[in-house]
Amino acid sequence: MMLKKNLQDEAALTKVRTRRLEFLKQSSLFSNLNERDLSTVIDDLQPRNYQRNEIIFRQGDESSELFLVFRGKVRIFKVSPSGDETTIVIFGEHDVIGEFAALDNEPRNATAKAIDEVTVLAMSHNRLLQHMHNMPKLAIGMAQLLKHKLRWTSAYAEAVAQFDAAGRLLHILLLYTAQYGHQQDKEGKRFNLDLGLNQTDLASIVGARREWINRILRDWRKRGLIEYNNGTITILDIDRVRAERDSRIEATPSDSGW
Repeated sequence: MMLKKNLQDEAALTKVRTRRLEFLKQSSLFSNLNERDLSTVIDDLQPRNYQRNEIIFRQGDESSELFLVFRGKVRIFKVSPSGDETTIVIFGEHDVIGEFAALDNEPRNATAKAIDEVTVLAMSHNRLLQHMHNMPKLAIGMAQLLKHKLRWTSAYAEAVAQFDAAGRLLHILLLYTAQYGHQQDKEGKRFNLDLGLNQTDLASIVGARREWINRILRDWRKRGLIEYNNGTITILDIDRVRAERDSRIEATPSDSGW
């Protein structure tokens, strides 16, 4: 009986480890590692659970762990001296957060907050650097991760420069639809986007007031562009939403003195 139980326990552990390996392979940071390196990394990833709206780390914190999102979505935002929040980006399953502090051991430059129930896998600063030193493909994966995030930042900056507030919001919602949206029709025009953000959160994405968000969402619903219901955004016609976004490019004033 004891032998049978031990064999069952070993089989269960093997199954869990295999599942964890498959999960890591789907993260861009770890996807190029071989089975041996992945097995080594797994031992240094510790699960942590957070409830909805719970802070994972705060801007200015001295913590230096890297986190891999295993379940749920995380909102990254900055807080101004006056206490106003500006949402920078939303991350979900397989995404990496906190990599800057994990690399340079400097205070956090933003706050991470659980949008819903979240599980992250944490790795210490020291173990990350050691693995990157011993595993060149992990170092390459980190470089690719930083490249991807830089491109996101560039797209965000471009939206700020080109569009008015409504155009910026539409542009960012379209970016998230491409990443997290679920197609709802055969034609590919209707998408559901469940970011779990309230209207105040949406306002913080573009630096607007919640009242303005409420008003513009009502207008978009009347026009058959977007519906909003308890954190779930429905793109009713993605082609028309793109056209609405593009119509909101702000004209650049000419400089007659040139």
